[in-house]
Amino acid sequence: MPHDAHGLTLTADGPAAAAWDHTIAGYLGYRADTAARMAALLAADPAFGLAQCLAGYFAMLGFNAALLPAAEAAATRARPLLARASPREQAHLAALEAWIGGAPDRAVAVWDTILEAHPTDALAFRLAHFVNFWLGRPDRMRASVLAVERHWDPAWPATTSLLACRCFAFEESGLYLEAEAAGREAIARDPGDLWAAHGVAHVLEMQGRRSEGIAWIEALAPGWEGANNLRHHLYWHAAMFHFERGDFDRVLGLYDTAFRNLDSPLTRAQPDLYIDVQNAASMLYRLARQGIDVGERWGELADKATARIGDCQSAFTLPHWAMALAAAGRWQEGARFLDALRDFAAGTSPLAALVRDVALPVSTAALLAGRGDPAGAVAAMRPALGAMTDLGGSHAQQDVLEQLFLDAAVAAGMEADAILLLERVAGRHKLPPARRRGYAEAARALGFAA
Repeated sequence: MPHDAHGLTLTADGPAAAAWDHTIAGYLGYRADTAARMAALLAADPAFGLAQCLAGYFAMLGFNAALLPAAEAAATRARPLLARASPREQAHLAALEAWIGGAPDRAVAVWDTILEAHPTDALAFRLAHFVNFWLGRPDRMRASVLAVERHWDPAWPATTSLLACRCFAFEESGLYLEAEAAGREAIARDPGDLWAAHGVAHVLEMQGRRSEGIAWIEALAPGWEGANNLRHHLYWHAAMFHFERGDFDRVLGLYDTAFRNLDSPLTRAQPDLYIDVQNAASMLYRLARQGIDVGERWGELADKATARIGDCQSAFTLPHWAMALAAAGRWQEGARFLDALRDFAAGTSPLAALVRDVALPVSTAALLAGRGDPAGAVAAMRPALGAMTDLGGSHAQQDVLEQLFLDAAVAAGMEADAILLLERVAGRHKLPPARRRGYAEAARALGFAA
């Protein structure tokens, strides 16, 4: 029976093992050709049940309701093929089915169980890291790294990805020294590792090391040829550093040429990919707050938001869609958008509960604020403030939601709520609000010195 690169058995024909390792390496490395690698893997052994399960995972990673049928079909194909497979491979199917069913937390629990018995399962580890992030669980991300890292051979190429995950997990936990060391070690092993580059960029963002952040990304960017859309997010980080320095022309230039270039092959292939939408909407919102004319850029996002009404697979993206609809003045579409969220939230899955308790009130606030009802926005959003991290997204990404609430509170003259927000931000970020462009004006006006 063949084995993968970490010595785990695969219930497959021998030639499929190399194709499996090649596909997993593409996934861990954020390679744009991972779909082609997946197709070659399936062709190498159509009866390889875990490969069929991997195809389902890849469909779920798009956070797109239109891909759910593909994920379900993959699970259906995998089920009989895995009947005689190892318990580890069968457990992956259970995780996929939980995820499809709107219970990503249960999927993580299955991956954790796999890792208890097989701590070198790179797929289970990386999926748990990813989904825990989008559930707002940096503590679980860090615990997973600490549980498996001693079992990984430093000579394995995938250990670079483990170090990158260590970097990001520790950064999101506020442990910046440990995070940066792991990220830089990963980059020393592989300068083209995007997740490690991303983790260090977050450290530099949280510590206000903006000049270093720009230099970091500019130095590594030439090595990103062949990378997938995560490269867009790294350019978004570069734009964030320039934004804090007040170089708004450079920010717009990066928007149009680097992370929201509508003519690029990556964007044309997935024009409404969740992370790209988050990058674009959050940056336009930040620019608009600074009085920068962003032209017609909101319009194409609003068009895509309209096309995705009813799709709640990415809870964190939902407020970004709402921002686009509000900024473009699409009020009828905004009403339909909220109705669809309410319909989805009436379900019984954990994802439905997350939409009900957090995504819906924040999205409602975005539309109310856009329509000139800041007090209503504050009232809608206030109950969800303490749970907003459950939507996932990094500290840097969550900022735009914090700023939405702050803007509404200031506009409504609700000083206590504005101070509440500034206190919240000051407690979660190393830099005081006065040193951050998104909060400095309100902090000065309210005499907030923390």
